[in-house]
Amino acid sequence: MNVSVIGLGLMGMPIARNLVKAGNIVTVYNRTRNKSAELVSEGGGAIIAETVGQASHNEIVMTMLADDDALEAVAFGEGALLDTLPKGGIHVSMSTVSAAISERLTEAHRERGQYFVAAPVFGRPPAAVAGQLVIVAAGDPGAIVRCEELFKAISVRVFDMGTQPVAANVIKLTGNFMIASLIETMGEAFALVRKYDIAPDKFLDVLTNSLFASPVYKTYGGIIAHEQYEPAGFKLPLGLKDVRLAMAAAEAKNVALPVGSLVRDRFVTALALGYENKDWASIAEIIAHNAGLE
Repeated sequence: MNVSVIGLGLMGMPIARNLVKAGNIVTVYNRTRNKSAELVSEGGGAIIAETVGQASHNEIVMTMLADDDALEAVAFGEGALLDTLPKGGIHVSMSTVSAAISERLTEAHRERGQYFVAAPVFGRPPAAVAGQLVIVAAGDPGAIVRCEELFKAISVRVFDMGTQPVAANVIKLTGNFMIASLIETMGEAFALVRKYDIAPDKFLDVLTNSLFASPVYKTYGGIIAHEQYEPAGFKLPLGLKDVRLAMAAAEAKNVALPVGSLVRDRFVTALALGYENKDWASIAEIIAHNAGLE
């Protein structure tokens, strides 16, 4: 299958690589060209596009971009994705972006006779490398069916959330809000047990082999217990962005998120302290410091 991938960051690169491994012809575009060249140098079916417009001529174009601004720059404007995607083509947005831009893109693609599928993913870079992402997809049923083989190459499960793309984006934002809240509570819990001279590893063992035996507790519990905040699998500014987007989606529907306010302020404090290149789990370090721990 011919497919394009726009955005070759920590998630986009392994997604493109796994699509190539699955036998697809993958046209890639990245603002920094050397990322595209790296993938092409590995052999297989990767082709470099010199512009967004050149990458958008395929019938299926996947975008994996950092935020709303990056997605807007790629999608809108003369010669951008919306202008060059063929009629009947599918834009699959795998980014964590706002409900507002999802609704805007849905309408813009509809006006041009194109399809917009929101397909954000759950999973950190190692899951992307292993092809074990979880995809939350929503959009035209026929368009989702056309993407099935591509999704199989990069994921272990696809949740179909219906015909309105915004539903997938809201679920992704809500999930990331829950992870951020979990990081906050785990940071507080680890600080508490450390003050009682309980080894973090022992607490982690109890935590993740009893009531909290889930991947998210194991992943972030391990990061906090071992203080492995660099290199970042998910940088703190991105976590702040996602919490803010969740709060904006909530405010649009008059839903209060008081925990969201607390976590947002924790992230802002972390940035003020110079944590911009650390993993978003590093807010646990601030919690520990506030508890008098080094």
